[in-house]
Amino acid sequence: MSVLIFIDQADGHVKKASYEVLSYGAKVAEQLGTSAEGVVLGAVQGDLSALGKYGVKKIHHVASDALNHFDAQVFTNVIAQVAQAAGSKVIIFSNNVDGKAIAPRLAARLKAGLVPGAVGLPETANGFTVKKNVFSGKAFANVTINSDIKIISLNPNSYQVVEGTGTAEVAPFSATVAAPKVKIKAVNKASGEVPLSEAEVVVSGGRGLKGPDNWGLIENLAHVLGAATACSRPVADEHWRPHHEHVGQTGLTIAPNLYIAVGISGAIQHLAGVNRSKVIVVINKDPEAPFFKAADYGIVGDAFDVLPKITEAVKKLKGMA
Repeated sequence: MSVLIFIDQADGHVKKASYEVLSYGAKVAEQLGTSAEGVVLGAVQGDLSALGKYGVKKIHHVASDALNHFDAQVFTNVIAQVAQAAGSKVIIFSNNVDGKAIAPRLAARLKAGLVPGAVGLPETANGFTVKKNVFSGKAFANVTINSDIKIISLNPNSYQVVEGTGTAEVAPFSATVAAPKVKIKAVNKASGEVPLSEAEVVVSGGRGLKGPDNWGLIENLAHVLGAATACSRPVADEHWRPHHEHVGQTGLTIAPNLYIAVGISGAIQHLAGVNRSKVIVVINKDPEAPFFKAADYGIVGDAFDVLPKITEAVKKLKGMA
């Protein structure tokens, strides 16, 4: 028996969310008195054995070039082969785009119980119970898995990365890689200094910016903070910003350490996508904006006056002025 952790990568680089699930999976393995093993698919740059400092003892590497591009069905089939060969009874993913596509398919294939969106370690003293978010983050549920094989997908930014010492054994794994049923004709990558899904700080704008020509205020603050930019749904619908920046119930769900909302009223649909942020700062000239009720800090003021002052203050603090 082992705990198997999916190490997600893109363009040969291990994603930030993978460090979190490695730390989480290592702790789950410790609770169960077993070993933590990883699985990575496709070509990866860098030394995979160095990931042992996050607690994983062995990494199964399926280095087929056919796995350099993500395909949920193909990845599911390969991970199932690794899990069966390793005798894994617990399999852990990040609850990101890739994890959400693979975990349910793998659960069906292995007849495993699945808890998506976990926010804490499982309770293993009496069974196997996992805490997760429900109702768009407004409540929690404790879900008990009774199946022989158990699958968990961990919400990003829900568990602290624990970095120690040690190296992992990297073992090449020969898997049967089926031809994908979907052919990729083109890949259009989102541009930006920081990927929104992995950002620890996000600066987001709404219709209070009055138009796309004013988005420089958001971008300037994001630049000095090393943050990603985001927007509300109306902004994306009006094509002020691309849809991949839309956060909310019908867009991307994020959980950064700091979320700065500028000119966003705070409709429940938007809040559902950002309410797991550790700190929320709201800037709005309307003191009755609903978002202030969810904010940790609020500034009542015109964004066109407030944002330049904050940007300059951050520059001075960082010695960039």
